[in-house]
Amino acid sequence: MNVAVLGASANPERYSNQAVALLKAKGHTVFPVHPAVTELHGLKVYPSLAAIPAAVDTVTVYLAADKSSALAADFRQARPKRVIFNPGAENPALAASLEQDGCRTLEACTLVMLHTGQF
Repeated sequence: MNVAVLGASANPERYSNQAVALLKAKGHTVFPVHPAVTELHGLKVYPSLAAIPAAVDTVTVYLAADKSSALAADFRQARPKRVIFNPGAENPALAASLEQDGCRTLEACTLVMLHTGQF
């Protein structure tokens, strides 16, 4: 599965960093996204969702609502099948808009989902 991690951090203590590592370890094709980071866990980091050169199945969001709302057009262009809003990244308005476009959204913790087989 192709998974974009929006807000991927170079700080190993951040959950977004841990998600990149665990997704990779679980065999997913991971596309970390952050405009100021170039490499993470041996993976190229993309400056935006629009820069990802492949279809994205899932976007897992680690950005505050004010930042993710500004990326609504990027979400529409990427056309993910699912968007996961991690704790602290909830964005009901963006989720409702994505749902109207046929994208499944949920508020959940990607790390918990991966550890419990729900991903």
